[in-house]
Amino acid sequence: MDSVKKKFLVDQLIDSVQIKAAYVNDPVQQELLHQISEVCTLAYKSGKKLLIAGNGGSAADAQHFAGELVSRFFFDRPALPAIALTTDSSILTAIGNDYGYDQLFARQIEAHGNEGDVFIGLSTSGNSPNILKGLHVAKSRGMITIGWTGQVGGKMLEICDHIIRVPSGSTPRIQEVHGLIGHCICAYIEREIFGDKSE
Repeated sequence: MDSVKKKFLVDQLIDSVQIKAAYVNDPVQQELLHQISEVCTLAYKSGKKLLIAGNGGSAADAQHFAGELVSRFFFDRPALPAIALTTDSSILTAIGNDYGYDQLFARQIEAHGNEGDVFIGLSTSGNSPNILKGLHVAKSRGMITIGWTGQVGGKMLEICDHIIRVPSGSTPRIQEVHGLIGHCICAYIEREIFGDKSE
């Protein structure tokens, strides 16, 4: 019986590794990751900021990504402006109560987003209504729109300037790759703006 339970856990690990490998080995996704990393880096070099949002586990991924930009990733350096639109309970409950949950991010983008800023929306389905509304408001304000989603892409495909699609329909597996993507982008931004500190 223990061997069956262990196999279940090992199968989870193997599934995760296989999906990451499929993503890594896709030249289209490699190019998109490079483009998005460049877009974020150029925005910072132009004095702009990143706004990031998601729901549930994707909210945690948004906060994780923002935290490493504002604090640090590989090494000490000046803070980079990034706001996770998922963290202020008073703002979230006020908007949800007064305007509806689907306006959660759109309203905050209206408050904080400026032309040339970047909005990154995370949705494993690509169809989260509050992310879609946030993307529409971001585009109307002249912001760059980026999506992180799953294999299908959903309605985000029609809105985003750049979109990463993880080759899976499994929410946990998609989110695992989103975490990896966030780390890759953080590392790229640090290196491009502050230099290679690996030596």
